[in-house]
Amino acid sequence: MTDQLSERSVRRGRVVQRRAGGATEDQALLQRQVPDFVNEDPWRVMRILSEFVEGFDALAAIPVAISVFGSARIREPDPMYEAAREMGRQLARAGFAVITGGGPGIMEAVNRGCQEGGGLSIGCNIELPFEQRMNDYVDLGIDFSYFFVRKTMFVKYAEGFVVFPGGFGTFDELFEALTLTQTGKIQHFPIVLYGSEYWRGLLDWLNERALAEGKVAPKDLELFVTSDEPEEVVAHIRKVLAQRTGPGLQDTSEPREEPHVEPHKADAQ
Repeated sequence: MTDQLSERSVRRGRVVQRRAGGATEDQALLQRQVPDFVNEDPWRVMRILSEFVEGFDALAAIPVAISVFGSARIREPDPMYEAAREMGRQLARAGFAVITGGGPGIMEAVNRGCQEGGGLSIGCNIELPFEQRMNDYVDLGIDFSYFFVRKTMFVKYAEGFVVFPGGFGTFDELFEALTLTQTGKIQHFPIVLYGSEYWRGLLDWLNERALAEGKVAPKDLELFVTSDEPEEVVAHIRKVLAQRTGPGLQDTSEPREEPHVEPHKADAQ
Protein backbone atom coordinates (compact mmCIF):
# COMPACT_ATOMS: atom_id res chain seq x y z
CA MET A 1 0.00 0.00 0.00
CA THR A 2 2.82 2.36 0.87
CA ASP A 3 4.52 1.64 -2.45
CA GLN A 4 1.31 2.42 -4.29
CA LEU A 5 0.91 5.78 -2.55
CA SER A 6 4.50 6.79 -3.37
CA GLU A 7 3.98 6.36 -7.09
CA ARG A 8 3.15 9.43 -9.21
CA SER A 9 1.50 9.71 -12.58
CA VAL A 10 3.49 11.99 -14.86
CA ARG A 11 1.91 13.16 -18.11
CA ARG A 12 3.90 14.45 -21.09
CA GLY A 13 1.51 15.20 -23.92
CA ARG A 14 -0.43 11.99 -24.62
CA VAL A 15 1.98 9.88 -22.60
CA VAL A 16 1.32 9.00 -18.94
CA GLN A 17 4.13 7.40 -16.98
CA ARG A 18 4.05 6.23 -13.35
CA ARG A 19 7.19 6.87 -11.39
CA ALA A 20 8.26 6.60 -7.77
CA GLY A 21 8.91 9.65 -5.62
CA GLY A 22 7.13 12.97 -5.21
CA ALA A 23 9.52 15.36 -6.99
CA THR A 24 7.88 17.72 -9.48
CA GLU A 25 9.38 19.37 -12.56
CA ASP A 26 9.33 22.73 -10.74
CA GLN A 27 11.38 21.27 -7.90
CA ALA A 28 13.93 19.92 -10.35
CA LEU A 29 14.11 23.29 -12.11
CA LEU A 30 14.63 25.28 -8.91
CA GLN A 31 17.39 23.07 -7.53
CA ARG A 32 20.94 24.30 -8.04
CA GLN A 33 22.73 22.03 -10.51
CA VAL A 34 26.28 21.31 -11.52
CA PRO A 35 26.95 23.88 -14.30
CA ASP A 36 28.14 21.25 -16.80
CA PHE A 37 24.74 21.41 -18.51
CA VAL A 38 25.66 24.72 -20.18
CA ASN A 39 28.14 22.84 -22.36
CA GLU A 40 25.68 20.18 -23.50
CA ASP A 41 23.88 20.18 -26.85
CA PRO A 42 20.34 21.04 -25.63
CA TRP A 43 21.64 24.21 -24.01
CA ARG A 44 23.85 24.95 -27.01
CA VAL A 45 20.77 24.82 -29.25
CA MET A 46 19.28 27.66 -27.21
CA ARG A 47 22.39 29.77 -27.71
CA ILE A 48 22.27 29.09 -31.44
CA LEU A 49 18.60 30.06 -31.56
CA SER A 50 19.33 33.29 -29.69
CA GLU A 51 21.98 34.22 -32.27
CA PHE A 52 19.49 33.75 -35.09
CA VAL A 53 16.88 35.86 -33.27
CA GLU A 54 19.33 38.67 -32.52
CA GLY A 55 20.62 38.67 -36.08
CA PHE A 56 17.14 38.71 -37.60
CA ASP A 57 16.05 41.51 -35.27
CA ALA A 58 19.09 43.64 -36.07
CA LEU A 59 19.00 43.23 -39.85
CA ALA A 60 15.31 42.92 -40.68
CA ALA A 61 14.82 46.60 -41.54
CA ILE A 62 18.12 47.42 -43.29
CA PRO A 63 18.12 48.87 -46.82
CA VAL A 64 18.90 46.72 -49.86
CA ALA A 65 22.40 45.44 -49.14
CA ILE A 66 25.39 43.83 -50.85
CA SER A 67 27.69 41.44 -48.99
CA VAL A 68 31.39 41.97 -49.69
CA PHE A 69 34.10 39.44 -48.82
CA GLY A 70 37.88 39.42 -48.97
CA SER A 71 41.13 38.94 -47.11
CA ALA A 72 41.57 40.20 -43.55
CA ARG A 73 45.33 40.43 -44.16
CA ILE A 74 45.37 43.32 -46.64
CA ARG A 75 46.39 46.71 -45.29
CA GLU A 76 46.95 50.21 -46.62
CA PRO A 77 48.48 51.15 -49.01
CA ASP A 78 47.77 47.89 -50.84
CA PRO A 79 45.95 48.76 -54.11
CA MET A 80 43.27 46.19 -53.30
CA TYR A 81 42.51 47.97 -50.01
CA GLU A 82 41.93 51.18 -51.93
CA ALA A 83 39.79 49.35 -54.50
CA ALA A 84 37.65 47.87 -51.73
CA ARG A 85 37.28 51.26 -50.11
CA GLU A 86 36.13 52.71 -53.42
CA MET A 87 33.76 49.79 -53.84
CA GLY A 88 32.11 50.56 -50.52
CA ARG A 89 31.85 54.21 -51.49
CA GLN A 90 30.31 53.45 -54.88
CA LEU A 91 27.80 50.98 -53.44
CA ALA A 92 26.71 53.52 -50.82
CA ARG A 93 26.26 56.24 -53.42
CA ALA A 94 24.13 53.83 -55.44
CA GLY A 95 21.82 53.42 -52.44
CA PHE A 96 23.08 50.10 -51.08
CA ALA A 97 24.05 49.16 -47.56
CA VAL A 98 27.10 46.92 -47.30
CA ILE A 99 27.56 43.83 -45.15
CA THR A 100 31.05 42.55 -44.33
CA GLY A 101 32.62 40.27 -41.77
CA GLY A 102 33.34 43.37 -39.69
CA GLY A 103 37.06 42.67 -39.33
CA PRO A 104 40.24 44.23 -40.76
CA GLY A 105 41.61 44.23 -44.30
CA ILE A 106 39.12 44.22 -47.17
CA MET A 107 36.26 44.25 -44.67
CA GLU A 108 37.53 47.41 -43.02
CA ALA A 109 38.14 49.08 -46.38
CA VAL A 110 34.61 48.38 -47.61
CA ASN A 111 33.00 49.54 -44.36
CA ARG A 112 35.14 52.65 -44.43
CA GLY A 113 34.21 53.51 -48.00
CA CYS A 114 30.54 52.90 -47.29
CA GLN A 115 30.62 55.36 -44.40
CA GLU A 116 32.36 57.92 -46.59
CA GLY A 117 29.67 57.44 -49.22
CA GLY A 118 26.86 57.99 -46.72
CA GLY A 119 25.59 54.40 -46.65
CA LEU A 120 24.77 52.02 -43.82
CA SER A 121 27.93 50.08 -42.96
CA ILE A 122 27.20 46.67 -41.38
CA GLY A 123 29.64 44.20 -39.83
CA CYS A 124 28.94 40.59 -38.84
CA ASN A 125 31.93 39.69 -36.70
CA ILE A 126 32.90 36.17 -35.65
CA GLU A 127 34.45 34.78 -32.47
CA LEU A 128 37.84 33.25 -33.32
CA PRO A 129 40.61 31.57 -31.29
CA PHE A 130 42.54 34.79 -31.79
CA GLU A 131 40.72 38.06 -31.19
CA GLN A 132 39.17 39.78 -34.20
CA ARG A 133 37.66 43.03 -33.04
CA MET A 134 35.06 44.95 -34.98
CA ASN A 135 36.68 47.58 -37.21
CA ASP A 136 36.08 51.26 -36.53
CA TYR A 137 33.92 51.88 -39.62
CA VAL A 138 30.91 49.74 -38.72
CA ASP A 139 27.60 51.52 -38.04
CA LEU A 140 25.66 48.37 -37.18
CA GLY A 141 27.69 45.51 -35.76
CA ILE A 142 26.74 42.02 -34.58
CA ASP A 143 29.06 39.49 -32.93
CA PHE A 144 28.49 35.81 -33.69
CA SER A 145 29.85 32.65 -32.09
CA TYR A 146 28.72 30.27 -34.83
CA PHE A 147 29.93 30.49 -38.42
CA PHE A 148 26.76 29.01 -39.90
CA VAL A 149 24.53 31.60 -38.19
CA ARG A 150 26.74 34.41 -39.45
CA LYS A 151 26.77 32.95 -42.97
CA THR A 152 22.97 32.83 -42.96
CA MET A 153 22.91 36.59 -42.35
CA PHE A 154 25.30 37.22 -45.25
CA VAL A 155 22.96 35.41 -47.63
CA LYS A 156 19.53 36.25 -46.20
CA TYR A 157 20.01 40.00 -46.06
CA ALA A 158 22.06 40.56 -49.23
CA GLU A 159 20.92 41.01 -52.82
CA GLY A 160 24.34 40.26 -54.26
CA PHE A 161 27.93 39.30 -53.46
CA VAL A 162 31.19 41.00 -54.35
CA VAL A 163 34.21 38.80 -53.66
CA PHE A 164 37.67 40.34 -53.39
CA PRO A 165 40.91 38.34 -53.26
CA GLY A 166 41.09 36.32 -50.08
CA GLY A 167 41.82 32.98 -48.47
CA PHE A 168 39.86 29.99 -47.22
CA GLY A 169 37.12 32.05 -45.56
CA THR A 170 36.56 34.02 -48.76
CA PHE A 171 36.49 30.82 -50.85
CA ASP A 172 34.00 29.34 -48.39
CA GLU A 173 31.58 32.24 -48.82
CA LEU A 174 32.02 32.25 -52.60
CA PHE A 175 31.38 28.56 -53.18
CA GLU A 176 28.51 28.42 -50.71
CA ALA A 177 26.78 31.24 -52.62
CA LEU A 178 27.41 29.47 -55.93
CA THR A 179 26.09 26.17 -54.56
CA LEU A 180 22.95 27.76 -53.13
CA THR A 181 22.32 29.51 -56.44
CA GLN A 182 23.10 26.45 -58.55
CA THR A 183 20.73 24.25 -56.53
CA GLY A 184 17.90 26.79 -56.48
CA LYS A 185 18.09 27.44 -52.73
CA ILE A 186 18.51 31.15 -53.38
CA GLN A 187 17.63 33.18 -56.41
CA HIS A 188 20.29 33.96 -58.94
CA PHE A 189 21.59 37.25 -57.62
CA PRO A 190 24.75 38.93 -58.92
CA ILE A 191 28.05 37.39 -57.82
CA VAL A 192 31.11 39.38 -58.86
CA LEU A 193 34.74 38.30 -58.46
CA TYR A 194 36.83 41.44 -58.14
CA GLY A 195 40.41 41.33 -59.41
CA SER A 196 40.53 39.26 -62.59
CA GLU A 197 44.25 38.51 -62.32
CA TYR A 198 43.85 36.98 -58.87
CA TRP A 199 40.96 34.76 -59.94
CA ARG A 200 42.37 33.72 -63.32
CA GLY A 201 43.97 30.50 -62.07
CA LEU A 202 40.77 29.37 -60.40
CA LEU A 203 38.71 30.13 -63.51
CA ASP A 204 41.19 28.28 -65.72
CA TRP A 205 40.96 25.25 -63.43
CA LEU A 206 37.15 25.35 -63.41
CA ASN A 207 37.13 25.38 -67.20
CA GLU A 208 39.97 22.99 -67.90
CA ARG A 209 39.25 20.40 -65.20
CA ALA A 210 35.83 20.74 -63.55
CA LEU A 211 33.96 21.65 -66.74
CA ALA A 212 36.00 19.46 -69.07
CA GLU A 213 35.44 16.43 -66.84
CA GLY A 214 31.71 17.08 -66.49
CA LYS A 215 31.87 18.02 -62.81
CA VAL A 216 29.98 21.26 -63.53
CA ALA A 217 27.75 22.39 -66.39
CA PRO A 218 28.56 25.28 -68.77
CA LYS A 219 25.70 27.31 -67.27
CA ASP A 220 27.26 26.95 -63.81
CA LEU A 221 30.14 29.13 -64.94
CA GLU A 222 27.67 31.84 -65.90
CA LEU A 223 26.61 32.28 -62.28
CA PHE A 224 29.36 34.88 -61.72
CA VAL A 225 31.32 37.55 -63.54
CA THR A 226 34.74 39.13 -62.98
CA SER A 227 35.58 42.80 -62.90
CA ASP A 228 38.40 45.23 -62.14
CA GLU A 229 36.37 48.44 -61.80
CA PRO A 230 34.08 49.38 -58.88
CA GLU A 231 31.83 51.39 -61.19
CA GLU A 232 31.43 48.38 -63.47
CA VAL A 233 30.52 46.16 -60.52
CA VAL A 234 27.82 48.55 -59.32
CA ALA A 235 26.41 48.88 -62.84
CA HIS A 236 26.24 45.09 -63.18
CA ILE A 237 24.50 44.69 -59.83
CA ARG A 238 21.94 47.36 -60.67
CA LYS A 239 21.29 45.80 -64.06
CA VAL A 240 20.63 42.36 -62.58
CA LEU A 241 18.44 43.67 -59.78
CA ALA A 242 16.43 45.81 -62.22
CA GLN A 243 15.29 42.60 -63.91
CA ARG A 244 13.64 41.33 -60.77
CA THR A 245 10.00 41.71 -59.80
CA GLY A 246 8.13 41.98 -56.54
CA PRO A 247 8.66 44.08 -53.38
CA GLY A 248 12.15 44.61 -52.02
CA LEU A 249 13.73 43.34 -55.24
CA GLN A 250 12.66 39.80 -54.35
CA ASP A 251 11.66 37.78 -57.38
CA THR A 252 8.24 36.23 -56.81
CA SER A 253 8.80 33.36 -59.22
CA GLU A 254 9.99 29.93 -58.15
CA PRO A 255 13.81 29.77 -58.44
CA ARG A 256 13.70 26.29 -59.91
CA GLU A 257 11.58 27.58 -62.79
CA GLU A 258 14.17 30.10 -63.86
CA PRO A 259 15.98 29.16 -67.09
CA HIS A 260 19.40 29.68 -65.53
CA VAL A 261 18.75 27.26 -62.67
CA GLU A 262 18.63 23.56 -63.45
CA PRO A 263 19.39 21.93 -60.09
CA HIS A 264 20.25 18.27 -59.89
CA LYS A 265 21.06 16.11 -56.91
CA ALA A 266 24.68 15.93 -58.06
CA ASP A 267 24.99 19.72 -57.88
CA ALA A 268 25.29 19.59 -54.10
CA GLN A 269 27.87 16.80 -54.10
